[in-house]
Amino acid sequence: MSSKQKGILCIILSALCFAFMNVFVRLSGDLPSVQKSFFRNFVAMLFALILLAKKRPEIKLTKQSTIDIIMRSICGTLGILCNFYAVDHLVLADASMLNKMSPFFAVIFSVVLLNEKATKFQWGAIITAFIGCIFILKPSPSQMAFFPAVIGLLGGMGAGIAYTFVRKLGKQGVPGPFIVFFFSAFSCVVTLPYLILNYHPMTTHQLCMLLLAGLSAAGGQFSITAAYTHAPAAEISIYDYSQIIFAAFLGFVIFGQIPDVLSVIGYIIVCSAAIAVFIYNNKRTA
Repeated sequence: MSSKQKGILCIILSALCFAFMNVFVRLSGDLPSVQKSFFRNFVAMLFALILLAKKRPEIKLTKQSTIDIIMRSICGTLGILCNFYAVDHLVLADASMLNKMSPFFAVIFSVVLLNEKATKFQWGAIITAFIGCIFILKPSPSQMAFFPAVIGLLGGMGAGIAYTFVRKLGKQGVPGPFIVFFFSAFSCVVTLPYLILNYHPMTTHQLCMLLLAGLSAAGGQFSITAAYTHAPAAEISIYDYSQIIFAAFLGFVIFGQIPDVLSVIGYIIVCSAAIAVFIYNNKRTA
C-alpha cells in the first residue's frame, strides 16, 4: 500500500472509532465533561504506554518538537472537552459534523504553522464550509442549542489545530505512539485536580461506558495519528467525514435521533465543500 492509501484506511478506521466513542460518552449519562475526558484519556494513555514498552521506539525531542507536542496536547484537550459537551447537548450527528470542521481548521493552521500554501479555491471551500456551519448552528435568541453548537465548533477548531501539530511532529520524526501517550497523559494531569475536587459517583454502567469510550478513543487516536503522519491533511481529510454517516446511523438506531432539515442542509454544504477540495487537490497532484 502507498503512504496515501495507508492514510485513507487509517482515517476511515478512526472515524468509526470516534463515532462509537461519542455514543459511549452519551450513554454514560449526566457526568461532567471533564470527568468523561479523564477516563477517555486514561485508557488511551495505558494503551499507548503498552505499545511504547513493546516497540521501544527511539524518541528524540528537540526544543521545537517539545513545544509542538505541548501545543498539540493543549489544543487536543480543549477540543475533547468541547466535543464531549456538544455530544451531551446536541443530536449526535450535529455534534460530529461540527467536530468534523477540524480538517478545514487544519488547512487554515497548516498555512500558519507549517507554511503550507492554500489556493483561492481552497479558501473559497473553507468559507463555504463555514456557511454550512451556520445552518447547523442556527443562530437565534430563542435557539437553546446555539451555545452547545458553538462549543462544538470550538471543539472542531481545537482538533484542527491539534492535528496540524501532529502533522508537524510526524515530519520531525516523533513516533505516533509517543504523541498519543504524551497527549493522553497531559490531559489526565490537567483534568485530575477538577476530578478530585468535583468527582461525581458513577454506577457500574457509567464506568463501563466510559471505559468503552476510552477504548474507542484509543483506537481512533492511534488511527488518526497514523493517518496524518502518512499523508497531508489536504489529501486525506475528506475521508474523515465518514464519521457523519456512522454517527447519523448510530444516533438513529440507539437514540432515535433524526437531524432537522437545516442541519441536513448544513451537512450537505460542508461535505460538498470537502469533496470539492478533495477533487481539486487530486487534479493538482495529477
